[in-house]
Amino acid sequence: MPTRGLYVGRFQPFHLGHLEAIKRILDEVEELVVVIGSAQYSHNEVNPFTAGERLVMIRGALEEAKVDFSRVWIVPVPDVHLHMMWVSALEGYTPSFQIVYSNEPLTKRLFMEAGYKIKSIPFIERQLYSSTLVREKMLLGESWTTLVPKSVASFIVEIDGVNRLRDINQTDKAE
Repeated sequence: MPTRGLYVGRFQPFHLGHLEAIKRILDEVEELVVVIGSAQYSHNEVNPFTAGERLVMIRGALEEAKVDFSRVWIVPVPDVHLHMMWVSALEGYTPSFQIVYSNEPLTKRLFMEAGYKIKSIPFIERQLYSSTLVREKMLLGESWTTLVPKSVASFIVEIDGVNRLRDINQTDKAE
């Protein structure tokens, strides 16, 4: 069985930091399972994009970067709101894996308690590459396209993602 890693993110949206992390992880493992977390959420301020849209973003970015698709599994996984059940639920959605790559403390703790090897991912210009920052720039009408792969920027424009985020933000503020 190939050495397979796991990388969980919401990818709201997928940015250049995510892409660099995937490339670095693939230097260490034969295959990588990329989990699109919180897959059931969309059309809200922190999760504006659907799981399917995020899958298109990731696949387009990996294709643009010439990453070998035969080494990558992209799996949408909905949240389970019981920490003690989250890892086993995720295992039911994904191919088996041996190493979990994460910087998120709770994710690391839950997988460690389930017996997995945990590796941190080096942050790539974290102050610049953050989905929260990309969404903030979209809302403020500031330049954001240089923070994401070209294919992701094109896709977000194609689906009118910036206006969706602005509309959602207005709706959330009105409630």
